[in-house]
Formats: sequence, structure tokens, C-alpha cells
Amino acid sequence: MKTPTKKESGSILAPHFQDEDKAREYLEATRWPDGCICPHCGLVGEAYKLTPKIKEVDPTPKQQLKSEATKRIRKPRKGLWKCAGCRKQFTVTVGTIFEDSHIPLHKWLLAIHLVCASKKGVSAHQLMRMLDIKQYKSAWFMAHRIRYAMTQEPLASKLTGVIELDETYVGGRRRNPPMAKFGERALDRPSPFAGKAAVLSILQRGGKVRSQHMDRVTADTLKAAIRETCADDAHLMTDTARAYSGFAKPWKHSQVNHTDKEYVRWEDGVCVTTNTVEGFFSILKRGVNGTFHHVSKKHLHRYLAEFDFRYNARQSTDGERSAEALKGFEGKRLMLKDPVAKK
Repeated sequence: MKTPTKKESGSILAPHFQDEDKAREYLEATRWPDGCICPHCGLVGEAYKLTPKIKEVDPTPKQQLKSEATKRIRKPRKGLWKCAGCRKQFTVTVGTIFEDSHIPLHKWLLAIHLVCASKKGVSAHQLMRMLDIKQYKSAWFMAHRIRYAMTQEPLASKLTGVIELDETYVGGRRRNPPMAKFGERALDRPSPFAGKAAVLSILQRGGKVRSQHMDRVTADTLKAAIRETCADDAHLMTDTARAYSGFAKPWKHSQVNHTDKEYVRWEDGVCVTTNTVEGFFSILKRGVNGTFHHVSKKHLHRYLAEFDFRYNARQSTDGERSAEALKGFEGKRLMLKDPVAKK
């Protein structure tokens, strides 16, 4: 089989993945399908694109002998628009995750496609190598902006039907546990797994999943999360952990005893199991361990949003998933630190 050349392999990509001008046109058509919308005043269809203008300048004394006056060409930025209502200038990236980014737009769109098409995620180092980004910090911040755009809005309606929920713990064990002090009990020393982060996932069988990082997993915190996400007529399925006891009201509650090697059973024609949510955990763990290697508690919620988004759009193609992710960049802006207020 003949190996395609660099020129041939590059032609496989869509034009908006290779050229910044094409990427800007694609983004404008995606964000403004019914006409340009001013991000400052919200006026629709009243903005116009700025084009280069030639300004006549009076000649200097040294240029008096010339027959024509000197012409100065003022070139605005590419893709610059001006609103006829508020008279403010803007581009298609204003008010989005792309604002004030020096990375070309076609690399942004290609990065979004790579993240949406990779089942276990793409690391920032991989994005830096594939997109030829100079600094790791830029690729890392780009990946977090994309995850921020993938964050799902609050549910319009609560989850119903059969719902599986379980918790898992993300993170490695402590490599160098502190030495025991004289007279100190084993219960007083931190466990080698004390630094792990708890993640609760609530999954509607055949539907969507919602994951969140929890500081502590207790009966009260679990009930609060379930009450916020699940409808009262939902059928909950969990394991026999002590924190899940007392969930009979108002939900119907079924449990599988993993201690006795019970993983699946049938009750009144309904399959009682938590294998679906544990399958989601397997994808999450493979991504954390194999792709990212380390995820801090500070940014764990963004990684969970990324895996939730891909799982919820699992029936879509890679292109449809990328287009769905682009719908989430509207009105979102992520910064490394809060801007300094003007005095």
C-alpha cells in the first residue's frame, strides 16, 4: 500500500481545518446563521464588515512636483465588523472561548475535532505536537477552554426511568506515606489512598450521564445530588454501600450485592445492575491513567464535563459531535486568572 505524501494527506482535511480565513468563515456561518449579531448590543443584521480604505493625504513640500497626492491605505484586521447601532467593532471570536487567543482559528477547530473524536481524550502534549503549538502552556489552556465549552447546561427536566448511580475515586496512592510516630495509632495516620478524589456519576439507562466531584461521599451529600438530578418516580440502582441506605422514599431503590459476587439479577422483568455506569467509569479511568496520567482536584470538574459530553453524544458521528461542541462556545470566556480591576 502506497503511503500518502504530506501534500496528499493534508488534502483529506476540510478547508476550515487548514486555512484561517476559511475557519473564520465557517465560524461566522455557524455562530450567525441568520445574520451577524453584535455581541455588545445584540442588534441582528445591522453590522457591516470593514474593508481596506484609501485615504487621500496632502503632499509634503518635497512632493509638490508630483502630480498626484500621496495615498495611505488603512488595512483593518481580517474579519472585523462594525455595528451600525452601537458603533462598536468586533469579530466573530468576541464573547467566546477563542477571544484574545493568538492561536490561529483553524488550529482551534482542529483541536475541537480531535478532542471530540478521541474516546479517551487528547493530552495537551499531544495537541502541542500535532498542531505545532510552541508552548505547552498554550496547548494546556486551549484544552481547558474546549472542556469549558463542553460543560452542559442545567437539565431542563430531571432524569427518569431506570437510573444507575455509583461513585469512584480518581488519583493514585500515596507513594511515600509518613512514618508512624511513637504512640500513634494506625487510625490516626492518613491512608495511602487518602488523596483520591471522589466522583459521583448518575446515569440514565439508555440516556445521559451527569458526573460531579464530591469532597465527601455521605448519605446527605448523595441524597442532595440525587434529589437535584432525578425525578421522584425514578428507579434507582446502586450497590450495597452504607451511604446508599435509606433511599426508599420517594424513589424505588434496588441494590446489587457486590460483596457476594452478585452483579446482575432480574426483578419483575427489570435488569438490576450497575454495569452501565461502571462501564462509563472504565472509560474515565482509562483516559485519566492512560492519556492524562494526572488530574488535579482543582480542574477535575472540567475533565468530567469532557467525558460526560462525549458519552452523551456517543450515538453521533465525530463531525456531528464537533458541531455540537461548537454550540457551547457562545458566551463563555475562561481566563487563567481574574483580570485586575481598573482603579
